[in-house]
Amino acid sequence: MKTNASRAFLSLALVLCVALGAGAQAKPVEIELWITGTASEAGPPPADWAGYRIVRETLGIEMKISLLPTSFTDQDTKIVTAAAANRLPDILHVNRDVFIKLTKQGLLAPVDELMKKMPTRTKTHYDDPLRNKLAMYKGKMYGLPDPGKMPMTDGWVIRKDWLDKLGLPAPNTIEDFYKVAKAFTQNDPDGNGKNDTYGFGAYIETSDITNWGLGVRFDPILGAYGVTGMWDVTSAKSFGLNVRKPEFYDAMTFVARLNKDGLIDPDWTTLKKDEFRARWKQGKYGIMRENFAALSTVANYPAFDKNFPDGEWIPIPPPVGPKGKSSEGMLYVDTRIHVVSKRAIDAGKGDAVAKLLEWFATDGYALAMFGEKGVNFTLDAEGNVSTAGLPDPEKSYAKAANVPVLQLRNLASVNSDWELLPRYVPHKTINGRTIRPLDIWRYFTKQPWTEATAALLIEPPANKADFERYYTENLVKFALGQQELSPASWKAFLAGLDKLGAKELEKSAKAKVEEAGLLK
Repeated sequence: MKTNASRAFLSLALVLCVALGAGAQAKPVEIELWITGTASEAGPPPADWAGYRIVRETLGIEMKISLLPTSFTDQDTKIVTAAAANRLPDILHVNRDVFIKLTKQGLLAPVDELMKKMPTRTKTHYDDPLRNKLAMYKGKMYGLPDPGKMPMTDGWVIRKDWLDKLGLPAPNTIEDFYKVAKAFTQNDPDGNGKNDTYGFGAYIETSDITNWGLGVRFDPILGAYGVTGMWDVTSAKSFGLNVRKPEFYDAMTFVARLNKDGLIDPDWTTLKKDEFRARWKQGKYGIMRENFAALSTVANYPAFDKNFPDGEWIPIPPPVGPKGKSSEGMLYVDTRIHVVSKRAIDAGKGDAVAKLLEWFATDGYALAMFGEKGVNFTLDAEGNVSTAGLPDPEKSYAKAANVPVLQLRNLASVNSDWELLPRYVPHKTINGRTIRPLDIWRYFTKQPWTEATAALLIEPPANKADFERYYTENLVKFALGQQELSPASWKAFLAGLDKLGAKELEKSAKAKVEEAGLLK
């Protein structure tokens, strides 16, 4: 009887242990993420994405992923609407304006304590003091400033084969540039016996209030005079519109000289980006500012290579001006601000949020960037990402159908060589020369640039259309010689800007940049 009682007791104890053990297995913590996807045309990760399972099994987290709308306006509307109902998700991507609004409303959590819980991510993602400032409010971090797009991607390049044909050294100063541009225009550098080349190629490329006017393709020329970009944001003392500086007048005088002497494609004011790129591939230009990928990748270079197998574009430093200044262009510290809602912290999810974000910077890094090893990618002998030897080549990360498994790249990317090399692979030209696109990019990054991150915070005036039109049209007329460029006409141009509210714009812009702590 005693034995039977003991057995009964042990059986009961075993049942209780099993029951207690089952109850001890904590229910996964649900973390909801609203993320901007890597590819706007693709959907979120599929239900069978390996990341869901791995995170659930190793971290005890159930991810609930929603991709934000591709339209910036629609993104803001979705987020602001959720904020009004106090229904923000646990982690979300926001632009800086929405970031400030949500912080002022008390809906975001400070992230200092969370960063201590993710040491690797803090070291690899949040190591830039300037970028960190973009995620601060009143001196305290309320956002996680993840690295954005690649910086310093556009730079000054020249046709080396034309230099060799004419026996010229690469230009160093702005006057050297003028002399080489003149030779490239007038001395038949391609040897075809026709007057069909221009020393300099450009077009008007503007995107926002940081680069109205002639646009970014003229940046190295303006940089030689120390006036790259529309704004001087280097210090509180010098803050303001660059056109107010005497050096900007000097730069415009140089551009007008290029036009007058026919050293620039006369269609530059009407060309579109695709037309500009078609023309350099047709051998029309000898010097330009161009994007390294548009210039040199295996997808873009062959059109030029086919036309000119012996042609060769090389990067060179931007020209040095009369006072020793030079600049490739405006340098913006680009960031994707991810935030954690106060609601998530109040619900006790702080540790889970930190664990998940740390995972994307460590064990989940490769998965987020390229998918599953052995399924979506392989590694070559040097440890670089490859697609060779995949069991099913159709599952390659490079196939458009598999983009959904890469939609969380923005939570992992740090623009490392390891992740960039598969996108910008070395390749051979027709004559056997090896082109390494990333080498050109690295060259650009080593040149002088004008730090202008603070300019990203400047908002257009209420009369944006009139102000931008007046500003740009007058600079173009000065450049083309359609409007006399003289001290008197320049003074009248500046007076017209002031009538449109330039001084008020400068005052409000300065206040906003100072509030963000981005002015010295």
